[in-house]
This record gives sequence, C-alpha cells and structure tokens, in this order.
Amino acid sequence: MALEEKRPPVNPMMIEEEAALRNGSRGLPPGPWAEAAGPRPRTTERHIAVHKRLVLGFAVSILALLAVTMIAVLLSVRFEECGAAADGPPRAGGNGSLSGAARQPPGAGQPPGRPEEEVRGGEAAEEEEEEEEEEEWQRRRELPPWARPRLPRHLRPLHYNLMLSAFMENFTFSGEVNVQLEVRNASRYIVLHAHRMHIEAVRVAEDKLAGGVRVARTFFYPQTQVFVVVLNRSLEVQRSYNLKIIYNALIENELLGFFRSSYVLHGERR
Repeated sequence: MALEEKRPPVNPMMIEEEAALRNGSRGLPPGPWAEAAGPRPRTTERHIAVHKRLVLGFAVSILALLAVTMIAVLLSVRFEECGAAADGPPRAGGNGSLSGAARQPPGAGQPPGRPEEEVRGGEAAEEEEEEEEEEEWQRRRELPPWARPRLPRHLRPLHYNLMLSAFMENFTFSGEVNVQLEVRNASRYIVLHAHRMHIEAVRVAEDKLAGGVRVARTFFYPQTQVFVVVLNRSLEVQRSYNLKIIYNALIENELLGFFRSSYVLHGERR
C-alpha cells in the first residue's frame, strides 16, 4: 500500500488568505484592518467647501483693493483739477482787485508807444549789469550779497508794517510792506527774502521826511530766493530809512509762504 501523503490541517484562516492572494489584494483578512488599509478618495466634500471659501475670500479682497485704488485715483485727479483751476490766471476783482502783471496780459502794463523790442533790450541791459556786478565781486574774491546763504548784516530792520488783502474767488492776494531800516555799514544793496511774487513798486525814503533815494533797478535771484534792490547811491551809516514795497502773488496750493488748504465735510469741500 502506498503511504498516504500527510497534509497540514486546513483551517478557515488559510482559506481566506489564499483567496485574498488570488484576488490580488494585500493578503489581509477582511475586517477593520482591511477597511483601514483600503484606498480612500483624495478630496472630500469638506475639503471642497473649504477651498471654495478660500477662493471666494481671495476674490472679494482683490475686488475691494481695485475699488479703493479707483476711488483714490479719482480723488487725486479731482484735487489736481481744482488746484489747476485755482492756480489759473487771476480774474479782475472788485474794489481790491490786483493790478499790474497779476491781472494784465504780458506787455499790457507798458506805456503806449513803447515797442516790445525796447522792453527786451532793457531786460538784456539789466542782465548785462548783473553779470558785470558779479564779475566785480569775483575779482574781489567775494560772493555778492544776494548769493550768500544768509542775508547781509549791513542793514537792521527796526519795524515792519504789513497790510494784506486776500481774494478767495481767484486765490490771489496783494500786499504792501513798510520796513524801517537802520544802516550799520554803507551799501547800495537791499536784499530781502522773496519768492514767486510780482513786485509792483519799490520806494526808499530817508527818515520819512527827507527826499527819497532813487532806485536804479531791482531783480530776483532764484538760487537763494531773494529780491535785490539796487540804489543809485550808498545808504549812510547810522541813518534810518523807510523801505516800501507793493506786490501781489498767488495763494499757493503748496506749503509755501501764503498758502491755502481744504477739508471735506459732509461730502462738501471747504
């Protein structure tokens, strides 16, 4: 008799493992471990909802930023238009309207019969005089009084009398200043701080009672923002003089000199 081949006892666990191997699975028996190791979906409905919220919040923030930018641009353009309209040529006012170049076209204030070429020739002659004076100061190896960073000390102001008239309809003003000066050192130059102004008249008188001192010419020096009065003769030491200047200018839209500002209240600019 042939001997019978001994086989190991077969149990249910072995049958399940063999079936799992045939089906191509990991060989884990069915149960909670197999369910945990099984494939899961990559995204769930909860994740999709969170993603939608993030995208919606990002889109809302972008729209808000665009709206704020557009409002800022519109406000800046409107403010620039208001400033440009205010800085335009002044209009003729009422009783206190400005005179001279502030309300007249170029050349309107010239005497009749005086050609424009003559006016240009006079300006060229003044420029030549300025250049000659600067060359003279260079030969002395000194800076002229109007080119120095500080005002010269040969004059000492004792008293100021200032009158201003402001015209808010066209943002201009006119002024008149009387300065009492004490002469410390003899000089034929009077140097004052001034910028972006139109000078109408300059007068220099001695002690308010004596005869006036003739003004040879006046000019602005933009490098140091000063106004220079050149006299025909030097002022005498230890004497008192009165300087009178009549001028007009724009009420600036910048933080410079006599300037204007505005604010918005209940949607109205004031």
